[in-house]
Amino acid sequence: MKVRLIEIAAARSGDKNDVCNIGVLAKSAEAYQILKKQLTPELVKAHFGNLIQGQVIRYEWDSIEALNFVCFQALDGGASRSLRMDTLGKNFSSHLLRLEIEI
Repeated sequence: MKVRLIEIAAARSGDKNDVCNIGVLAKSAEAYQILKKQLTPELVKAHFGNLIQGQVIRYEWDSIEALNFVCFQALDGGASRSLRMDTLGKNFSSHLLRLEIEI
């Protein structure tokens, strides 16, 4: 069965230069185990398609049941260089919460 990420997690994101940081916080201990298994850096990168040109690195923070994804070359060169409508990484978390994962 698939569920949207927003049903089992919350997320926040931010940016610096051309790097976007997305924190994903599980809503329960069970949800955190699902996130650790299903929400891989490869899946996150594939979800964003061409928006993320560089590497995605995942960090696990078990004590607060959260994952942190650092996405390089994600902002088209950064806010002052990009011609995108939204040049910041603040909306990346909302975009990621639409992702469907297997539970």
